[in-house]
This record gives sequence, C-alpha cells and structure tokens, in this order.
Amino acid sequence: MSKSVPELSLRDFTHGDQASRARFSDALFGGLQDYGFFTLTDHNVDARLLDRAYGLAAEVFALPDEVKRAHAGGLRGYTPFGTEHARDHAQPDLKEFWQIGRDAPAGHENDPDFPPNVWPDSLPAFREVFSALFDSLDQTGRIILRALAPKLDLDEDWFEPRVKNGVSILRVLHYPPLSPDVPEGAVRAAAHEDINFITILVAAKGAGLELLDRDGSWLPVETEPRNLIVDSGDMLARLTNGVIPATTHRVVNPSGPNLSRYSMPFFMHPSNDVSLECLPSCVGEGAKHPPITAGAFLHQRLREIGLIK
Repeated sequence: MSKSVPELSLRDFTHGDQASRARFSDALFGGLQDYGFFTLTDHNVDARLLDRAYGLAAEVFALPDEVKRAHAGGLRGYTPFGTEHARDHAQPDLKEFWQIGRDAPAGHENDPDFPPNVWPDSLPAFREVFSALFDSLDQTGRIILRALAPKLDLDEDWFEPRVKNGVSILRVLHYPPLSPDVPEGAVRAAAHEDINFITILVAAKGAGLELLDRDGSWLPVETEPRNLIVDSGDMLARLTNGVIPATTHRVVNPSGPNLSRYSMPFFMHPSNDVSLECLPSCVGEGAKHPPITAGAFLHQRLREIGLIK
C-alpha cells in the first residue's frame, strides 16, 4: 500500500466533543512528527474565495512584465522570476510571486515590521480577495496552533498572543511553463524547509509538491483541489528542539504537460520579538540551539535565500 500524509477534518476540532478534539490533536501532532505534513478538509476557507483567488492569480501573472516589475516592493508586492533560491542551492527557483502581509495593527503604524502592501492597479478585486484570503488562512492557522499547544504541555491559547500580530505572509506563486533553455539543475522550487511556525498551503493548480520522507525517499503530497496542506517550519522545529521537525520539500519540474502551476502558501510567523528558545517540555537531554528571536532568525534566513541583502 502506498504511503500518503494523514488527512484530517478541521470540524473534528472546531465542532467536535472533547474526545474528538483530543483525537484531532493527537493526529495533528503525529502527522507533523511522522511526515511534517498533513492535509486538511472541512476547513473554514470558503471555496468560492479560493476559486476567485486562483482566477485572479492567473490574471495578475499574465500582466506585462514591465507592469509587474513596477509593483515590486521588496518583501511586499511582486518578486520577479528567478529571484529566490533555496538555501545552499546555486540555481534560482523557476518561479515568480506576489506577497501580501498583515496590515499594520493599531499602534504599529510606520512599524518596519509591517510595510504597506503593494496592489496591482489594474485588478482592483485582487486586494479585496487576497486580503480576505489572508484573514481566513490566518484564522485557520490560529485554530491549528490551539490544537497543537496541549501536545507540547502548553495552554491551548499559548500561541495566540505570539501570532496575533505576527509577520505572516501570503505568497501567490506562479511557476511558468518551462522554457527550452532552463539551466541544468534548475527546478521550480529546490529542496528546502520553510522558515516559519507552520505553512498552510491551498492545494495547488498542478502537481509537483514532494516531501522528503523519513526513509529518504520523495513522497508526493496530493489532495483535492479545495483542501489545505499544512507543514511545520524551522521556527517550530527550533521551538520544540526538533520534537516537531521541519520537513524538506520541493516542487519538481513537470513530467507531463508543460503548463503553468499556481500555488498559494500562507507562511504563519510569530511577532519578530517572540523568543524561539526551546520549550521546557522539549528540552530532553538539552537544547540543541541557543535562544534567538523570531525576527533575527527570519532576517538570517531571508538573507540566505536571496530576498534581502
């Protein structure tokens, strides 16, 4: 029987009794430990919103290159094709993307942690739809962390103040059809681990996502188009001393029709001042990493993948 990542129903936690909620937390924790991934059904992200988002993603990346580049805004707005590369991988990834962050919370106006978003002038619906999608995925992530917290001997709401004003990012990704002159070794997304606490990925339009299984083989991550895929990142691995690892994953080049692939990962981050010091329940024989703030760790990793200098 072929292996696949666990599939969970979010309703078991949001609408279930105490036993159902406990089983959900157990399965979530086990999925992240065994695979670093799980898929999520019966979630709170409206299917019509997802459909509108994919339609607008195709429209925004179909804009002329000079128009897209006019909306480049560092860690917000458009990032051109071939900018980002995986850590320790020489070739850039074969992708372009648009990044949306949290609007500055009250009291954080002009805070460099919350630079203004950059919206495409010619697609007014883009702002409305992706702002709504950001909020919906953010809410889903907070529910997931509530379910996870007791498995780490934490109060259920432990993560809430740490992520409420977190510097999370919704990335709208486009992997164009491969050109005939693709450099040797270049892939849509080279093997990497995510930086953040958790990533919530709207199931992509197009195959290609694979995780590195514990036995060293590559395992495709597949689910129905409107389901969500969740994985754990380096910040959570650091916080838990590796009890929850960050699983290496990649997006391989197409082996069938050479078509565009669209993907929308929501990278859930804490606030930059949150400490990633090992949790007491995860110390075991000793912390594997020195304490560091989430902001310092994020800055280090963004520099390593070429998004900041």
